[in-house]
Amino acid sequence: MRGKAEMTVTRTDRVAAILAQLTLEEKAQLTAGRDMWTTVPVERLGVPPVRMTDGPNGARGSSMFGAAETTATCVPCGTALAATWDRDLVERVGRLLGAEARAKGARILLAPTVNLHRSPLAGRNFECFSEDPLLAGRIAAAYVDGVQSQGVVATVKHLAGNETEFQRYTLNSLIDDRALREIYLLPFELAVREGGALGLMTAYNRLNGRYCADDDALLTGIVRDEWEFEGIVMSDWYALVSTREAGRAGLDLEMPGPPRAFGSALAEAVRAGDVDEADLDAKVSRLLGVMERIGALDDGPPGPESSPEDPEHRALAREAAAAATVLLANDGVLPLDASARRVAVIGPNADRAEIMGGGSSRVRPHRRITPLQALRERLGEDVDVLHERGCDIDLRVPVIAPESLRDGFTLELRSGDDGIFDTRRDDGLLMFTGESLPGIDRDTFRLAAQGTFIAREDGLHTFTLAQAGRGRVYANGELLLDGTLDPPPPGSQFMGLISADVSAEVELVEGDELHLRVEYDPDESGPSPVRGVRLGCRRPVPLDLLDRAAAAASAADVVVLVVGTNEDWESEGLDRASMTLPGEQDQLIERVLEANPRAVVVVNAGAPVEMPWADRAAAVLQTWFGGQEMAPAIADVLTGDAEPSGRLPTTLPLRLEHNPSYGTYPGENGSARYGEGIFIGYRWYDTRRLPARFPFGHGLSYTRFELGEPRLSATQLEPGDSLVVEVPVTNVGERRGAEVVQCYVSQRDPRLARPEKELKAFAKLHLEPGEQGVARLVLGPRAFAYWDPGDPEQPALDARLAGSALGAHGDARPPANPPGWQVDSGTYELRIGRSAETISTVVAVSIRRAGTLER
Repeated sequence: MRGKAEMTVTRTDRVAAILAQLTLEEKAQLTAGRDMWTTVPVERLGVPPVRMTDGPNGARGSSMFGAAETTATCVPCGTALAATWDRDLVERVGRLLGAEARAKGARILLAPTVNLHRSPLAGRNFECFSEDPLLAGRIAAAYVDGVQSQGVVATVKHLAGNETEFQRYTLNSLIDDRALREIYLLPFELAVREGGALGLMTAYNRLNGRYCADDDALLTGIVRDEWEFEGIVMSDWYALVSTREAGRAGLDLEMPGPPRAFGSALAEAVRAGDVDEADLDAKVSRLLGVMERIGALDDGPPGPESSPEDPEHRALAREAAAAATVLLANDGVLPLDASARRVAVIGPNADRAEIMGGGSSRVRPHRRITPLQALRERLGEDVDVLHERGCDIDLRVPVIAPESLRDGFTLELRSGDDGIFDTRRDDGLLMFTGESLPGIDRDTFRLAAQGTFIAREDGLHTFTLAQAGRGRVYANGELLLDGTLDPPPPGSQFMGLISADVSAEVELVEGDELHLRVEYDPDESGPSPVRGVRLGCRRPVPLDLLDRAAAAASAADVVVLVVGTNEDWESEGLDRASMTLPGEQDQLIERVLEANPRAVVVVNAGAPVEMPWADRAAAVLQTWFGGQEMAPAIADVLTGDAEPSGRLPTTLPLRLEHNPSYGTYPGENGSARYGEGIFIGYRWYDTRRLPARFPFGHGLSYTRFELGEPRLSATQLEPGDSLVVEVPVTNVGERRGAEVVQCYVSQRDPRLARPEKELKAFAKLHLEPGEQGVARLVLGPRAFAYWDPGDPEQPALDARLAGSALGAHGDARPPANPPGWQVDSGTYELRIGRSAETISTVVAVSIRRAGTLER
């Protein structure tokens, strides 16, 4: 891992020379974006513009929501990457993302997202790593290290207290000092200190009353002074930023451009004396220093974006998707018996590639494969694969899918009299964002598109049109959808940037073809980051879907039941209202289990869902949003070609009401009170003795492992000491597999309330049958510490007690401590095992005296 010493960005001679030649106005212009994705150049001094790109599960390029010509490798979502518990693998995924960012001409990747799973309902949980700050931070450090090895800045986001989409631009997150330090800041700190992150992005929300971009105590006091962070801090897109406060606080870059609070406004604030020019110089020095650190000062203007599809990237995405798959339960049905001649593949997500959540992390993947397609290909022609979808789960009418089109849509774009650009889209998302197309003005182009829709079943099909501009759709030469004469009002899709749907119904018979023709123009609707139309189709929903699914299950040797969510339910901009699977999926599962108990339930969701049927299924797999290679990876795992080596990075509770944030989530009256304090996730369930459906860290294997007696480097410690624990691990099964050894720390008789136990180290080993390895667990100085918030009233009280009997004997209360990391003397237990619930060994160590650690 790249450490702090290697990530240091200083004011080199080159940076100092550029800074000395910049005018006040030029310096201020460098602190704000030029446009949506690039920084401002200073051509006379050779400072180039720097392009940036979203996001966590793919380097998308200069577009939004995957609406672009360029494609990208869609890697597993954040929760899936954390479910691997494999830092080496995640570092390789980071390298992939860095390389693809460079292919897009970008030097800054707006990722990873390290906010925590405070509630199962948070809309962006899929994008984040874990409920545990150590796991999130260590995975983030590996991700950052990989990205930055390619000369690309990793931007860790969103700092801080951004655990809900409720009132997300203005919400005030109320977090006490102890929870902030021990829980919510720790992933950012580890990404900086251990991963060497060169970028941080502030959250939209307020933190204890102050907007994060304006928070000097956070950005300067903690991030720069304590963590010694010397990279750049940027705002989230269009975040509320105060010129004076953010100018003083340590925010370096306001995004996107044109600027609102920085740029010329910041130059004027310097002239007026509201912001010191030294603060502006420090911002510019950090910006230029980071550019020099990654080699971007020697770049020319960003080149054209490209979409190389590297076979090695595809293989790595598939490996990561399999490694993220968690085998929650298995009665022996998995791996599937090769003798099965009839397999039913059922469920609303079986014939769709639900590979990512919605919002800014969305990419246009190189390819999409459904679980049904992957299983048919893997099982071969000798196996009869039956399919029924069972129910419908879409909140919105879905985009017309590639499998419903013959060769997608052909598009012709015209700009003026000469500019013509031809392209193709494989689905009904005919939207354009980001860079202008060759010879085309994105704000004025006209679009004509044609494609053939093929009905896959009998019944009433609902077609929809949503638009940013004005569009019409013709079917077999007749007007079907008109967004021109009576334009629909604004909608909620694409973060409110496109209209609500216009809809029409068409009765079709399986095999019927509709020739669709689209006409579009922007109609002087003003500048917008989005242009084009979204064409949707809701398939018929027969009344007997459940009956048909049960019949298919009954006729099969084994059932693969693919259920879950999609980007309608898990997306930036909205939280879920319930942990229940959407639609009639629970009823579908019950009907299928009644018809055939040899059913494997594959849960294709980025966040926890209720599983009241889990103990009756033959097996349960959690696949998350597994990226573009998820379906082949599912086939690999089901057939035994790959090991399901994932472990839960978040607790799957029995019910929503057990969650520690229940009652205070998402917030009210403009505030979100983090009333559970440090008791997030398993810390709450363990300490309150609440059972979980599946505990944090849980995951089964296709082989068996034995953990031996741990060997400790010491049993008595001083404050600030590190401890090394070595645990022998033996694969006593008959297959190659992976085990994750987890070490939790529990303090006996703590001075302040502490969780029952807390994860402090982990290691993943891959072992052949009969092979023994050693899990090396390093517990650093903070492994036994807690944040003591101090007592602002205590010094005065101690002074009043100094001459009293209580004060003289020292037994009134412990001496006053300033806020800081505190280690108490006493006995601590190391609880070593396979999950937060499955502990195989408990070893005691002692700390001989109390002490305060350096920050």
